Amino acid sequence: MTEGPREDADVETSSAGYAERFRGPVGAWFLDVQARTTLELLRPWPRARILDVGGGHGQLTGPLVDAGHEVTIYASDPVCRERVRTYVDGGRARFESGDLLHAPFPDRSFDVVLSFRLLPHVAAWPALVAELCRLAARAIVVDYPTRRSVNAMAGPLFEAKKNVEGNTRPFAVFRDSDVADAFGAAGFRVTARRPQFFLPMALHRAHGRGGLARALESVPRATRLTQALGSPVILRVERHG
Repeated sequence: MTEGPREDADVETSSAGYAERFRGPVGAWFLDVQARTTLELLRPWPRARILDVGGGHGQLTGPLVDAGHEVTIYASDPVCRERVRTYVDGGRARFESGDLLHAPFPDRSFDVVLSFRLLPHVAAWPALVAELCRLAARAIVVDYPTRRSVNAMAGPLFEAKKNVEGNTRPFAVFRDSDVADAFGAAGFRVTARRPQFFLPMALHRAHGRGGLARALESVPRATRLTQALGSPVILRVERHG
């Protein structure tokens, strides 16, 4: 049987060009929301052994190690080490690289497995989900764009998004039930769901003002529209039993 091409979507998200999308006040706010939400979902497991699959973007490395977690970053290529080099060289995190779908770790090697900025760009995403589940002893936290949002129009609006962001790329948009079913098949159940933003992230990047972004998002968050229709979703699943 012929194998498909090796999954290496994290090479792009680990690049300096990708990091440019999160410069400035709006980008800093995006990362702050992501980090605060992730740390909240990890609260049941203080000082956990964490594997961050595709985590060479480094967006969560600092918050995780500052919170006392033992962090290993796993990437598809050694080049993904660059943006987390300071943490790795300083002994605050580990870095390994290899096949994203066949990681060189025993089953249940980590308390919690994370994977951000990866699921929508992996062709064999069910295989990635299965591998995350193999590696996690307790829980998994991932993010993904949901069809219960303006991302349902991601295809028709892609060119407009590209005009704003410049280096954006096509991505898959998921039904919540499909993601939950993929994790459920490996014995994990959804225990928390945190949609991040009601309005498209590209809209906030277009105006570039952190205070305005917070203000625009405050009303839908207060009225729970964000909970119902926001994206991307940060999802926590836990192993049955």
